[in-house]
Amino acid sequence: MAMAGGADAGRRSTARARRSPMSEQRRVTLRDIAESLGLSVNTVSRALAGKDSVSEATRHTIRAEAQRVGYVPNSHARSLVLGATKTFGLVITNPSNPLYSSLISGIELRCRALGFTLVLLVSEESIDSERMAVESLIGSTVDGAIAVPVQGEVRHWDRLSESGIPLVFVNRDIPELEADFVGIDNEQGAYDATRHVIEAGARTIWTLEEDLPVTTISARIAGYHRAIADAGLPRSATRVISVPTRRHESMTLPWQPEEAYRVSQQLVDPVGGGELPDAFVVGNDYFALGLIRALHERRLGVPDDVLVIGYGDHPFANFFAPPLSSVALPGFEVGQAAVDVLTARRRDPASAPTKRLISPQLVARASTARTR
Repeated sequence: MAMAGGADAGRRSTARARRSPMSEQRRVTLRDIAESLGLSVNTVSRALAGKDSVSEATRHTIRAEAQRVGYVPNSHARSLVLGATKTFGLVITNPSNPLYSSLISGIELRCRALGFTLVLLVSEESIDSERMAVESLIGSTVDGAIAVPVQGEVRHWDRLSESGIPLVFVNRDIPELEADFVGIDNEQGAYDATRHVIEAGARTIWTLEEDLPVTTISARIAGYHRAIADAGLPRSATRVISVPTRRHESMTLPWQPEEAYRVSQQLVDPVGGGELPDAFVVGNDYFALGLIRALHERRLGVPDDVLVIGYGDHPFANFFAPPLSSVALPGFEVGQAAVDVLTARRRDPASAPTKRLISPQLVARASTARTR
């Protein structure tokens, strides 16, 4: 009998060991902690959540036990109880774009400060990839989404909103959708750049832009024309030059200076018969690099013969010869503002959509400072 009792005791001991919170067989639960302390699961849950209804002594005991047994909160179960996962999704077209790199940094840092984690999904400017990213967000029950849209089909964005997930577009808007938007005031940025060269004495001003159908480009062209009109210059003083770009294949490809260089070679060719303008307003600093090389090859000086201002204020802009005037884009600030708009939307789902533009900043350097 003693042997049988010993065997039974051994089996019971083994069974207890399997059920022990310390066992690595399974995750330690709130029930495990409650049973070991003789408390209710509700009391343990409230104590670990920092609720005021639990005494400080009890809270200390429970936290000590949770630490002893290696309790790790089950975030999925907690999200079912609280209705929140503390996770935002970000769908972006091209994280290698310098603007989007700073945008991601702003979003991530603001999320971290608010206690949210960030899930990054990349569409690579593909509607199919974007649609799959949205379906992934719906399936993962994120608390909200921020997106740089491809600007094509919109049904998947409707599905996201219908699923109850709040959405904020950044940089590119989809006006037909009633969604929050935070972006850069590209029209104002191009207006400021054009106004700057007008104030430097330019009376004929051309602009080089990519020939892509996206709202950021159309906004810059609109700002350019508005500055010309406000200055009272004739329409004949303007010319919009489209730069064919391999980004037609995929807008995730980087800008290439040689694309603007080839177009600019034709512009400065004396065989072409026309005179050059007083100034160029260029849609990105990479194209400005190609333009300036073509000007230098024709022995045309910047800024003495032609003023040049870029857009984007990329890190290399200050290392041009001469240093390039440009328009600095507030990508970081846009990212932080997008998170703020998203959290406000979660607090007030029924409010009217927010449409917010953040102004870029003109950075004047030697390429627009005529010396004679």
